[in-house]
Amino acid sequence: MKGLAEKMSAVIARQEELAALMSAASVNAAAFATMSREYAEISPIVEKAKALRALRAEVAGLEEIIGDAATDKDMRSLAESELRALEEKLPEVERELQLLLLPKDSADDRSAILEVRAGTGGDEASLFAADLFRMYQRYAEAHGWGFEPIETNETELGGYKEAIAAITGPGVFARLKFESGVHRVQRVPATEGSGRIHTSAATVAVLPEAEEVDVTIDEKDLRIDTYRAQGAGGQHVNRTESAIRITHLPSGVVVTCQDNKSQHKNRAQAMKVLRAKLYEIEREQLDSARAATRKSQVGSGDRSERIRTYNFPQGRVTDHRINLTLHKLDRIINGEGLDEIVDSLISEDRAARLADLQ
Repeated sequence: MKGLAEKMSAVIARQEELAALMSAASVNAAAFATMSREYAEISPIVEKAKALRALRAEVAGLEEIIGDAATDKDMRSLAESELRALEEKLPEVERELQLLLLPKDSADDRSAILEVRAGTGGDEASLFAADLFRMYQRYAEAHGWGFEPIETNETELGGYKEAIAAITGPGVFARLKFESGVHRVQRVPATEGSGRIHTSAATVAVLPEAEEVDVTIDEKDLRIDTYRAQGAGGQHVNRTESAIRITHLPSGVVVTCQDNKSQHKNRAQAMKVLRAKLYEIEREQLDSARAATRKSQVGSGDRSERIRTYNFPQGRVTDHRINLTLHKLDRIINGEGLDEIVDSLISEDRAARLADLQ
């Protein structure tokens, strides 16, 4: 990374500046809270930068001892041994600092809106969409996150044509953002009598949850329709028009919510999804560089991009973006083994961004 020493000096100076500003008698509560957050965010970077500085100073000191003609043989030998150990450690600490200095996606710490939709494959695609939705629910529960279904459009066989949920917790979006794309399944459907393997697909989208301050929505830009909730097999029988459909006229984005008996709650949930969709559109428009960078890493995040295949006969899952194949499909589809894929995607993303900065 170019200018690593300059970046180290800058971040250390910024921490010292924040400490001085926060201790000033004139600082107000709001400014203090903002500066405290920044101080907490950069503290791990400063700690690593100071550790690297100390390590480099130690290396320089040992080199000076070794280069001094007055150093006796035993001392020189000991210094050379210590120097080799430090020189092996140095690249690791430099890489750790470089990772900490990588620009963060501003939405990484946010909760997320998850959308799963059945793609090609009819009933089998809907059943697979339901499998994926449950996989993310179990994954969320394992991480201690909240998982609240917002909208589910169920089929007669128990699959989902569409399912939307809010996943709440710190850093949810950072861990799930690379799940967006087309997920493909290869298996013998329960409805298949001949035992033939079918290929079906479902589309996943993960959007950072948006606050009201992130997106300005003018009421006059909304068309809000109410209707009677409906579901497969007579589910959601409701004699009142509690279901909500909101159309954002400028963008054409349409969201619906009917899972709650309360029209007020359905409207609130639909607005949450609408804000997330508009926020993501705004992020993409304002930061085209981010989208371009993502294309060069683990995928574009485009919902039409095939990212992963779940092959049931062979018990394997393959992520095509990083050529990772794991023969533990049962654990992954249960949400238990998904971390191994997520961690690999995050590592690949960091490696690619580091390479771009070299």
